[in-house]
Amino acid sequence: MAIEVEATYENGVLKLDKPLPLLEQERVRVSIQPMSGRSRRGYGLVPWTGTVEDLNYLIDDVENDPLEGP
Repeated sequence: MAIEVEATYENGVLKLDKPLPLLEQERVRVSIQPMSGRSRRGYGLVPWTGTVEDLNYLIDDVENDPLEGP
């Protein structure tokens, strides 16, 4: 049975919006799907030392897309 809940990441911890119908100490598998921009979804796939704003600029600006150029 899959359970889908929303949560907020704060100080290294996911804080769920609602309680889960689970037993204490029950083991689960977690899949994270960020609800924000494309750069957040790809976080950790490619080493990046810049800021999120710089990455969003590179991803979202059509002028930076080599496939869109002349």
